[in-house]
Amino acid sequence: MDPTANIFLSLQTFEPLAREISAFEEMLGQFSAHERHEQEFLNDYRGIVDRHDNPLVKFLLQLIISDEEKHHEVVRTMTSALQTDLTGIRGGGADMPKLGALSEQEKDDLLDLTGEFIRAEAQTIKEYKALMKRSKGYHKGLLVLLIKTIIHDSEKHMMILEFIDEKLREA
Repeated sequence: MDPTANIFLSLQTFEPLAREISAFEEMLGQFSAHERHEQEFLNDYRGIVDRHDNPLVKFLLQLIISDEEKHHEVVRTMTSALQTDLTGIRGGGADMPKLGALSEQEKDDLLDLTGEFIRAEAQTIKEYKALMKRSKGYHKGLLVLLIKTIIHDSEKHMMILEFIDEKLREA
């Protein structure tokens, strides 16, 4: 027998290892699960609003529904983008937006606007914090709750604007 054949015959047969899920695929699975849960929450909130007539409950749950709808759309976009990254095939969902090409003038204009918006949001937060202190005791805490949500949204806006500012400066 040929000595080379001996080497090949003595090797064990190849058995593929059980396919392990990558960290990326695990993350994609978590986003997909979260997308499904967001939809379930939306349906539950809408069901409560449809079944109950309490104006305060309806008003507050509508605020939540509005946020959850935005969250669901953002998670759907992230999930679709990750699926595209994994397969290389567009899944029909929205792509993650990219900055795109900018002239120096456009970049400077956007940096100026972003800076103005960041300062405006910071001022809004400062004013609402002062207003919140004066609003305690009115409408059984509802005004304070609503002001806190506005402050939270303004803080989120600042985070987004600071991200835009950073990406513009990197461009």
